[in-house]
Amino acid sequence: MQRAVSTYLFVKERLHPGLLDELVKAGAQSIEIFAARQHFDYGNRKQHVREIADWFKSTGIPLHSVHAPLYSDYEWGRTGSPPVNIASTDRAGRIDAMDEIKRALEIAEHIPFRFLIQHIGNPNDAFDEKKFEAAMTSVEHLRAFAKPLGVRVLVENIPNELSTPDRLVEFIKTMHFEDIGVCFDCGHANMMEGIPAGFEILKNHICSTHVHDNDKFKDSHLWPGGSGGTIDWKQTMELLRTAPQKPPLLLEIEGEEKKNPSEEVSATFKKLEEA
Repeated sequence: MQRAVSTYLFVKERLHPGLLDELVKAGAQSIEIFAARQHFDYGNRKQHVREIADWFKSTGIPLHSVHAPLYSDYEWGRTGSPPVNIASTDRAGRIDAMDEIKRALEIAEHIPFRFLIQHIGNPNDAFDEKKFEAAMTSVEHLRAFAKPLGVRVLVENIPNELSTPDRLVEFIKTMHFEDIGVCFDCGHANMMEGIPAGFEILKNHICSTHVHDNDKFKDSHLWPGGSGGTIDWKQTMELLRTAPQKPPLLLEIEGEEKKNPSEEVSATFKKLEEA
């Protein structure tokens, strides 16, 4: 499996070429950018987007995916900004959410990438038919915007009742779009139905992954196999290797600010590949 890393590892810092260099030194063969404005100001095309685009052009490292914004502000919702929610039943709020995501999609005009990783609803949302239909309308709109940019939309299993594996398969089949796929989040599956059950349901739709660990209760994005983690990584790796579309092994870890994680990234890839 291809080694990939999400810049979520540095989400508390401004993304710059030096951080990306560290990921490549640690063994990353492709990158996912986490689109949080305080981390990567995707609306600032003249400076921040150009700076990062120049790095990708000069290194030849591919941008595998962009994680859609969760908030539109620079404080990640701490000042009261509402979440970017494509399942909102408030039409104005949903339009605002899609507009924000489209700004992130426009990164592809400067840095080509394959996939947009998209949440449906907020964590712990209960199932609601109107929210489900709102999300389908939103994804249809985002798909139409993304397609000319060469980007496919992948929906992610997150801990809520709108994004269970069964519901995601229903979502994809109801939309009748073969190019809508899934980003399989191992940590989230561990908190929900369990990785084997979730993987079996989603297997044929999985185009990418998010690899991290937790205690089954808190979405803590721990290093796989580290302290506090409960995932059976030998079993998980055996499953991931059978995914028909050969997704990358993409680490999505919550890092410590100002700490160089390259040794841990390298050691984690080695540990998982030997599992």
